[in-house]
Amino acid sequence: MLSHGEPLARDRIDVAALFADHHLGLVRLALLMVGDQATAEDVVQEAFTRTHAGRHRLRDPGRALTYIRSAVLNGSRSVLRRRAVAFRRAVPYEPPVWSAEHAALLGEERREVLVALRTLPGRQREALTLRYYLDLSDLEIAETMGIGAGTARSTIARGLAALARKLGEES
Repeated sequence: MLSHGEPLARDRIDVAALFADHHLGLVRLALLMVGDQATAEDVVQEAFTRTHAGRHRLRDPGRALTYIRSAVLNGSRSVLRRRAVAFRRAVPYEPPVWSAEHAALLGEERREVLVALRTLPGRQREALTLRYYLDLSDLEIAETMGIGAGTARSTIARGLAALARKLGEES
């Protein structure tokens, strides 16, 4: 039981003091996790903001720092998960076109590849298109084409070799 004048444990959590004493170390922790200063500072700030807002739910003021450290780690993990999702959904990088000549050469090279691709047998053309234009795995190609994964791999290899010959390149 607490006496009348004694504050509740949750009222004794001094988030500002915890911030002053541990902010730098927690930013360093987050920086090691996420890899950039601005994001690390955001993660730590969010952890302190949530701790301050929920301080009335903390029963043990001695564990407040442990809670904040966990919040920083969890926040860092969330940042890394969001980055991974964004990376998987990202459009492949296309280098900038520096000149009209470069654009013309690039367009001509693509046209040559497409013309050579059209001359391949249907199965090879399909396999290469699924691999390099839709970025499917061997298993996905096999399922799409109704063939075995080994057959898909060998079809792709034969198609690439034929395409290289038609384009006058070594395989």
